[in-house]
Amino acid sequence: MDLSSLSPLTEVVGSPTTSLLFLLCVAVATYVQTLTGFAFGLVLLSLVATFDLASVVDAANTATVLTLANAVAFFRAERQPPPWKMMRPALIASLFTVLIGVLLLRWISNNSADWLKTALGIAIVVCAIALVARKSQSERVGRPSGFAMAGALSGLMGGLFGTSGPPIVYHLYRQPLSADVVRRALLVMFASNAGVRLVLVAVSIGMSPRALLLSVLSVPVVHVATRLTLKAPSPISPSAMRLVVAGLLVMTGVAMVVV
Repeated sequence: MDLSSLSPLTEVVGSPTTSLLFLLCVAVATYVQTLTGFAFGLVLLSLVATFDLASVVDAANTATVLTLANAVAFFRAERQPPPWKMMRPALIASLFTVLIGVLLLRWISNNSADWLKTALGIAIVVCAIALVARKSQSERVGRPSGFAMAGALSGLMGGLFGTSGPPIVYHLYRQPLSADVVRRALLVMFASNAGVRLVLVAVSIGMSPRALLLSVLSVPVVHVATRLTLKAPSPISPSAMRLVVAGLLVMTGVAMVVV
């Protein structure tokens, strides 16, 4: 048998160890996302890039699919409607900037894949600092223009890196809202951006066979991890969880820039 003919298949399937480590990263990212309402894409991309389990582009595309899977599993379990009216300005603004982010991703992936990894590492560190440096809550819910600005920045990050969290997370956590409302608002925002990005990627750069396989393998993990987390929530407070996530992101982001 000509072993060279197996090379393309090997590149798609990868080693069992790599695939298992990727699924473990997916479970960790799902756990954090379900508890806090954010950081799925950042945690997944950080861990995958640090352990070199997949390319940044494949990991970002896989994160897009899994963000949708996480939102579906969450809302099926919780049965609480998202705050559509409050989030409408952010959702509309993000639709346009997701497109810009995907176009930038296409140019960068064709011209400088190494630069993309460095840029992602810097973005992760900045986002981690933003997550823990938020100011005290406002006395009333902010204006629609503020939501639109946060949504636009989130859409740009979502299109480029497959993770749209930090700008809208920072904005929502400043509002006088309960943690449950914030979590539902974030999930619908991420699901919306992920849906738009998935369509844009499919018709522009497409998804590699490796990304498709990782998505298929990971969807059941996301579903099970979401259900288990909702049934047995962590004793760690949301504020403490944010610090843990931020610390993890800073360390992995710095590692991506240095290595």
